[in-house]
Amino acid sequence: MVWLTFFGSAVLIVLAATQLAKYGDAIAIRTKLGGMFVGTLLMAGATSLPELLTTISSLDQGVPNLAAGNLMGSNMVNMLMLAVLDLLYRQARILRRVAMRHALTASLAALLIGMTAFFILADVELRIGWVGLDSLLLIVAYVVGLRLIQSGNLATDIEPAADEELEGVPGLGHSLIGFGLAAVALVFITPWLVRSSTDIAELTGLGAGFVGTTLVALVTSLPELVTTIAAVRIGAYDLAVGNLFGSNTFNIVALGITDFFYLPGRFLGGIDPAFALVALLGLILTSLGLIGNLARVERRLGFIEIDALIIMLVYIAGMLFLYGRGIGA
Repeated sequence: MVWLTFFGSAVLIVLAATQLAKYGDAIAIRTKLGGMFVGTLLMAGATSLPELLTTISSLDQGVPNLAAGNLMGSNMVNMLMLAVLDLLYRQARILRRVAMRHALTASLAALLIGMTAFFILADVELRIGWVGLDSLLLIVAYVVGLRLIQSGNLATDIEPAADEELEGVPGLGHSLIGFGLAAVALVFITPWLVRSSTDIAELTGLGAGFVGTTLVALVTSLPELVTTIAAVRIGAYDLAVGNLFGSNTFNIVALGITDFFYLPGRFLGGIDPAFALVALLGLILTSLGLIGNLARVERRLGFIEIDALIIMLVYIAGMLFLYGRGIGA
């Protein structure tokens, strides 16, 4: 029954995430905001809702390490997806095709992840009410970063779509409703997937932190994976990459939001300090994605780009390292 729930909910998530990509691209066209900004803000927030809801649910069950592993592990998975896209679409060369201004979003993600690692290690007991000052600073940095992205006029180079290009594109109202319904579907379906995957993972006897960093992070990242692949298939490369980098920023601000639901004290002070290693691995992988976006080195090893190969190897090595350390057991 557990496996049936797992695969059934996974199929439903695939369908919902595909619609999310379709309507997200339509919104980008109709509003002339551009795929980069819509991917960074709108789609990243919607596809990251499962991580946030899973984290809050983990707190209710008294497993804060599972919550932390889920969010920080998802950052690693998102960057792994960049490498996977290179394998699936070898002719597209995703990071070579998208706007270099994704570097701003990637840099914001790197900043937020670095701040998280620092706050975990520093363990500064400053709070406003029951919420840690470190969590509030993460939220403020996220909001300021989004303002910088918006003020950069990311859509100024987007030419108005010709009438023939709008043929077959849903209207703005239709797109907003479709996008909202798809996002709501993800919110309701993902807990089934998470619950079943957690039950399966517990049979292995692994620690809650490692399970959150690996299996649960992978499961809750399925919307990003499916949505990103669907966006690439329709040629919306900026939407796809913006979704992944933007999701990394949202995952970190979700850590700050989680603190409001963690009543015993500071959330970042209540988790295993070893999770700073998970944050730093996410920072390394995000930095590699940033370098790939900026450097645009045209060099392949067989059928894969060098930067994509490095991301894959670092992810695998990082998982082996975390397993050896018994992270969050």
